[in-house]
Amino acid sequence: MNHRQHTFSLRLAPALTLIIMLLCSSATVMAQGLNTGYFSDDLKTRHTMNPAIGNEQSYVAIPVIGNVNVKSMGNFGLEDIMFDNPLYGITSDRKKTTFMNPYLTGNVLSGLSETNRLRVQENISLASVGFKSFGGYNTVELNVRTDAAMKLPYELFAFAANQGNKHYNIGDINGEVQSFTELAFGHSRQINEKWRVGGKVKLLFGIAEGTLDLNNVTADLQSDNQWVMTLNGEANVSMRGFKYKTEVRDYKRGGTYERVNGADVDGAGLGGFGVGVDLGAVYKINEDWEVSASLLDLGFISWSNQIVARNDSKPFIFRGFHDIDVHDRHAPEGFDTQVERYSDQIADFASLVDQGDQGGRTTGIGATFTAAGKYTLPAYRRLSFGVLSTTRLGRFAWTEARLNANISPLDWLDGALSFAYSTYSTSMGWMIHIHPKGYNFFFGMDHIMGKFSKEMIPLSSNASVSMGMSITW
Repeated sequence: MNHRQHTFSLRLAPALTLIIMLLCSSATVMAQGLNTGYFSDDLKTRHTMNPAIGNEQSYVAIPVIGNVNVKSMGNFGLEDIMFDNPLYGITSDRKKTTFMNPYLTGNVLSGLSETNRLRVQENISLASVGFKSFGGYNTVELNVRTDAAMKLPYELFAFAANQGNKHYNIGDINGEVQSFTELAFGHSRQINEKWRVGGKVKLLFGIAEGTLDLNNVTADLQSDNQWVMTLNGEANVSMRGFKYKTEVRDYKRGGTYERVNGADVDGAGLGGFGVGVDLGAVYKINEDWEVSASLLDLGFISWSNQIVARNDSKPFIFRGFHDIDVHDRHAPEGFDTQVERYSDQIADFASLVDQGDQGGRTTGIGATFTAAGKYTLPAYRRLSFGVLSTTRLGRFAWTEARLNANISPLDWLDGALSFAYSTYSTSMGWMIHIHPKGYNFFFGMDHIMGKFSKEMIPLSSNASVSMGMSITW
């Protein structure tokens, strides 16, 4: 086994940092709402999932905590890439180690799939009000939203673990992240006894958007722990005041070039502007059956800049991925420190060259389609069952089918349990909803959390927390 030690610093552009942060944490954090609460009749925030849904009461959400949704979804997690350190107490003080530790035995990659997916989403309502007027129900919202997703092939982990091959056809590595603030105006109304329709118009204020695509990645062993890499890669970042840092590196066949190794953000502000719409409808078949559908986030953001870094299949030397020195009793064990140490390796691996500002660009925000059916038990109308289908469109598309059971034992109390099957995994969710006169509170999860690391990071990538409080009248 080789004695491996490397020095790192967190100097990466957001698109590159995204990959290593998600790879190591799997739960930082665009969730529209709590899907488990979709069929809860008095939940004030259901219009975020279908704008046709109105309320009998007016409400004002408590600022910032009026509607908070944080969710991560994936088919791998921290438990698949972090393990007990076999050298702990012998030559190392580190209790945990990554799958790259050469002293691990067995198939450490058994928990990974051919394509490993992860998505983290956040939607925080800074302000939200709802009221009856203009012949229907109206809502005004100010939300901050973030959405990040990535796809990592199995061969990337096999290469990082250095399983003894002299050639790796790694394939494609893709990631994206976007963040924006939205100001939304919604209106819904009853058309007749059967139909209710609604919509929202949204003004979108772009904060940042980034994509990373490393395609046709290959690695060939040249000498001990030195690899000749080829890839066709590009990172695009749109953000006010953003620019890459570079350093001079050597080409494999002689000569030098400037390679991206970090980023600066000089000030902050509006990076782009756009518009979007939500559309929805609810159809009541009879007293027992109801169906509904919505199309959310149909829109775009026009960004004022596009900072590009690229690698056009030019071979370069990469010295391989390394775990923190497994023998160093004084190596910092903090999670943030480890992320910083691994991040620099990602910059070496991508080896992108700054192309400067290529001008503005326009990006979609990722439309979502939902369809639902609800059945209320005739013999006990406080009990109902529902099925909700959710499909996120785009290149990181995903689908979910969720079965809900909803009960309202008291006029001011209801709850729900759900079971879901999605592109990422199966999961169970729950919600409790307390809504006496003048007050509305809910708390729930679409994915019940399992075990946590000592940094309070879920070991599984599937986790969800939703809550909200509002004043009603």
